[in-house]
Amino acid sequence: MVALAIAGIALHLIFKFATTLPESSVLAPLYAVIVIGGIPLILELLVKALKGEFGSDLLGGISIITSIFLGEYLAGSIIVLMLSGGEALESYALRSASSVLEALAKRMPSKAHRKVGNKIHEANLEDIQIGDLLVIYPHEICPADGTVTEGHGVMDESYLTGEPFLITKTIGSDVISGAVNGESALTIKATKIPADSRYAKIMEVIRASEEKRPHIRRLGDKLGALYTPVALTIALLAWFISGESLRFLSVLVIATPCPLLIGIPIAVIGSISLCARRSIIVKKTTALEQISSCQTAIFDKTGTLTYGEPTLTELLPSPSFDHDRILALVAGLETYSKHPLAHAVLQAANEHSLAIPEVKELSEQPGKGLRGTIDGHQILISSRNKIAQQAQFSGLENIPPISSGLECIVAIDNQYAATLRFHDAPRADSEPFISHLGSKHQFKRLMIVSGDRNSEVSYLAKQVGITEVHAQQSPEEKLDIVTRLTSEAKTLYVGDGINDAPAMMAATVGIAIGQNSEVTTEAASVVIMDNSLTRVDEFMHISRRMRTIALQSAVGGMALSLIGMAFAAAGCLSPVQGAIIQEVIDVLAILNALRAAVPPKVIHDL
Repeated sequence: MVALAIAGIALHLIFKFATTLPESSVLAPLYAVIVIGGIPLILELLVKALKGEFGSDLLGGISIITSIFLGEYLAGSIIVLMLSGGEALESYALRSASSVLEALAKRMPSKAHRKVGNKIHEANLEDIQIGDLLVIYPHEICPADGTVTEGHGVMDESYLTGEPFLITKTIGSDVISGAVNGESALTIKATKIPADSRYAKIMEVIRASEEKRPHIRRLGDKLGALYTPVALTIALLAWFISGESLRFLSVLVIATPCPLLIGIPIAVIGSISLCARRSIIVKKTTALEQISSCQTAIFDKTGTLTYGEPTLTELLPSPSFDHDRILALVAGLETYSKHPLAHAVLQAANEHSLAIPEVKELSEQPGKGLRGTIDGHQILISSRNKIAQQAQFSGLENIPPISSGLECIVAIDNQYAATLRFHDAPRADSEPFISHLGSKHQFKRLMIVSGDRNSEVSYLAKQVGITEVHAQQSPEEKLDIVTRLTSEAKTLYVGDGINDAPAMMAATVGIAIGQNSEVTTEAASVVIMDNSLTRVDEFMHISRRMRTIALQSAVGGMALSLIGMAFAAAGCLSPVQGAIIQEVIDVLAILNALRAAVPPKVIHDL
C-alpha cells in the first residue's frame, strides 16, 4: 500500500507539471490511491469505531473522507501514505513467531514403540491404550504417563515439574509424558492414554491461558485518545467561526498524528534491534511498553534463579575421616559413573585441586549404589535408607539429620564416612538482581512460584532474598496464581520450562531464560538467549529508555502539530501545505526516534 501511494502521488505530480494531460487524467493516479488504499483504511477504522476503539489513526480516516468531499485528492493521498506507512511499520514491529500450541505439538512424538511379546512395533499415539508396553529409546521423549517395567536409567523432567535434577528410574518408577529419557532404554506400562497424560494436560492449560491473556492498550492509542478530541474540536471551531470547510480539512491534515503512527513504531523497532545485539529477542513488542509499569515480579526457580543442575554444597565427614580425602575417593568412583550427581562431585574435586585416585574395581547395580576399590579400601556410595538396612555398617549414629536437597551417604570399609548434600546452585547474578528490583525498578512484590519441593524453594529463596514462596505448584496452579495477580497489578513472569508456559502467557510480560524449551520461547514475550538475569535488567533499561524516546517523539510531534493547527485554523495554511508541514514534523519525530537503536552509556545497574 505504501508503494502504491508513493507511485500514485509521483505520477500525479509528473502528469501535472510535465504533461498537458486533461484534469481527469492528471487526477487518475490520486483516484487510484484513494479507492485502493484509502477506502479499505476507512472501512477498517469504521469497524474499530463501531467497536468503541478510537485510536490515534481516527483523525487520518476523517481527513481522507473530508478530502474526498472537498475534492482535495492530493491531500487525501498524502494522508493514505502517512497511515499506510505507519501501519506497515507497526506490522513489522509486531511480527512474532508461530503458536505455542504448534511448538508443543512439534515437540511431542507422533508415534510410540509398542512392545507385543518379543516384538516392537511403531504405533500412532492415538492408538496407545492403558496397559500397553512401550519402549522408550535413549534420548527419546516419553509419549505417555506410565510405570517402568524393565530397565534402569534417568529422565530429565525439569521443564515439566521444576525439579532440577535428572531423576533415576528403575522398575516400579513412575514416568510422565514429555520427559526426556537418558542413555538407557526403558520399557514402561502406560497408565494413561496420551490424550490424558501430563503433557496433554499442559497443552489444555496453555489453551486456557491464551483465552485469559490480558488485553494491553498500546502507548500510541492512549495518547491518541487524548489528542484526537482536541484536534477535532479545533477543526470544528475553525470551520464554525470562519464558515470555510477547507479550514476544517487543513486543521485535520496537519493534525494527523504521524508522530504517533510512525515515531513510536520506529522507537520500538530501534529498541528491538538494540535488544537483539544484546542477545535479547523481543517477540511481543508490547513487552517493551509494559515492563516499566510492572509491579509484581514472579520467578520460577529451576533454570531461572538457579543454573538448573546439582552442585555439591556440603560434605559432612564423620569425625574420624578427612574432608578432602573422602572427596577424592568419591570422585574416583564417580569418574566412571553415569549417576546424575557424578558431575557435581567431579566438579567439586577439581575446584579443590585434588588428585583423583585410580579405581581398581567398580560395580553399579541398580538400586544398590556404587561400589569400588581404591587404594585397598572398599567404598560404597548409596542412599541413607539402603545403608541403614545393612547390619555390617558401623558409625551410622553419626549420620546427620535429613535436610533439604539431595544427598548420598559414603561408607569406607563398612564404616560410615560422610554425607554429601547437593542443591541447585543460584546464579551468580540472582541475589544482586533480586535485591535491586524494588529500589531501581519500582517492583512492590517479589515471589518464587515453582514446581519444586518446598524445602528446595525455601532454601533458594533465603539465598536470593525473596520471602514469598509458592512451592510444588503444577502448571494449572501457576496459571491460577499469575492470572489472579495480573488482575490486581501488571506482572512480570520469568521462567524457562514447559511448565512455565501457561503462566508466562497469562502475565503482562513473560520472559524466558535461555532456549532450553521451544515451547517456552514461543510463549514468552521476550527470550534471553544467553541464560543471564543481567540481560533481563538490560531489557528493563532499554524499555525505559525506549518509552522516554517514544514519548519525546510523540508528544513533541503533537505539540508542533498543535502549533500548525493554530495557523491552519487562522487560514494561513492550505490542506496540501498542512500535509507537507506534517511531513517535516514526521521527519523530526523519526530522527529523534532513531536514537532508540543507539546503545546508551549505562545499560544495566548490576
